[in-house]
Amino acid sequence: MKKLSILGGTGSIGLQTLDVIRKSAKELKLIGVTANSSIEKMIEIIDEFKPKYVGMMDSSSALKIKEYCTENNFDIEVLEGMEGLIKIASLEEIDMVVTSVVGMIGLKPTMAAIEAKKDIALANKETLVVAGELVMQAAKDNGVKILPVDSEHSAIFQSLRGNSLDSLKKIILTASGGPFRGRKIDELKEISLEEALNHPNWSMGKKITIDSATLMNKGLEVIEAHWLFNCSYDNIQVVVHPQSIIHSMVEYKDASIIAQLGSPDMRLPIQYALNYPERKEEVAKSIDFWKISKLTFERPDLETFKCLRLAYEAGKKGGLVPTVLNAANEVAVQFFLDKKIKFLEIGDIIEESINYFNVECKKELSLDNVIELDRKVREYVACNRG
Repeated sequence: MKKLSILGGTGSIGLQTLDVIRKSAKELKLIGVTANSSIEKMIEIIDEFKPKYVGMMDSSSALKIKEYCTENNFDIEVLEGMEGLIKIASLEEIDMVVTSVVGMIGLKPTMAAIEAKKDIALANKETLVVAGELVMQAAKDNGVKILPVDSEHSAIFQSLRGNSLDSLKKIILTASGGPFRGRKIDELKEISLEEALNHPNWSMGKKITIDSATLMNKGLEVIEAHWLFNCSYDNIQVVVHPQSIIHSMVEYKDASIIAQLGSPDMRLPIQYALNYPERKEEVAKSIDFWKISKLTFERPDLETFKCLRLAYEAGKKGGLVPTVLNAANEVAVQFFLDKKIKFLEIGDIIEESINYFNVECKKELSLDNVIELDRKVREYVACNRG
């Protein structure tokens, strides 16, 4: 039986991971789980899965969970803050950590899990965006497998099975195009929050949904793919595929292309990562090709959706530039969710931040410098746009 910890158990990916565990109760067991402040959802998880460890980032939420466990005589250790995340990510009795927290917050516990020699089912793309070189080297040094949970990277991973990376010519990363596919800049000036949160294919958390609308999500995935598969940015091609049936493809040096297809359901890549290298009974609906009328492909509009262009540029520059990109994006997206800025200002804020921190980005890439620059960027954006 594989024993798991989930970082971010009450979010979209976390809840779908629990669904996979629920369907494979004989093979998978939840030992530790964390959340930010979702008390009601965490209580539901405690009642059903009886984990040994629970972590809450928010102190008052942790206190309420402690009270609940005491009242119900649950033998559960309740932890709080970043220390709690790190402990639950590196528990001696677990085999794998599912990192499904959103944002930079996933970096420290992921590194702690790697150093504790725990395999990683990675859904927290920001970890590789800001510190991909450090994370991949640590995984190599500790003999740890990093198994991608993003549908696109899982598709690439599956399409590469049985072949050497030396035979890889190009990664073809598919994108749905989000809710504003085909629109031009003038049509996006007065976009409402409700429109941006209305994704045509996927059910995701708010932050990732907005990233999908700006195409920043795809930009972050480009950087993630670079580190996961040691592929040059010039050989990572983004293709808009509105149907979200082909999750990504790889082209080999002989011009053969292998793709992974499936319904747009995150439980598929989650299940594959948790049970790798085995495949289990289906957790999502099969595709009926008699009912699919067409599969189409388009070039992304990098002028209208400049977040994708900025991500490519940041990735190619490397070092600490992706840290600025990610931090500015996280703050800008939150401002948009709070209705403090307009949709197109997200890209503007990111571009301004990269230009402002040009000198700072030339410092050595280290975990301390990543964390420090992330803090500075967030403060800069908050002071200038908050």
